Parts: sequence; structure tokens; C-alpha cells
Amino acid sequence: MLQENVDYYINADGNFVFTKEYHLKRGYCCKNKCLHCPWHYGRPKPGEQPKNK
Repeated sequence: MLQENVDYYINADGNFVFTKEYHLKRGYCCKNKCLHCPWHYGRPKPGEQPKNK
């Protein structure tokens, strides 16, 4: 059972946003570039320059 403000919150636009805690409970990365991804999928690593397309 998901718990509001623990596993998710609802942002100003009315969208559900999953938290880092939820992602860790799930145990894997879905590779959708989630805002709170604990695996930092799709985000530049500290000190790394973003890639230009």
C-alpha cells in the first residue's frame, strides 16, 4: 500500500511524483528519468558536462 508523503506526493499540477524511498522499495530503475531516481538515470554525474545533440 502506498503512503502519501512517504512513497509519493502530488505536485502543483496534480501529478503523482514518486519519491526516492518508493524507487528503493521497488528495487530497480524503470529508465524513465524520474525526478527522484536514486540511480540518477538520465542525469549528468557531478562534474560531468551534459552531452550536446
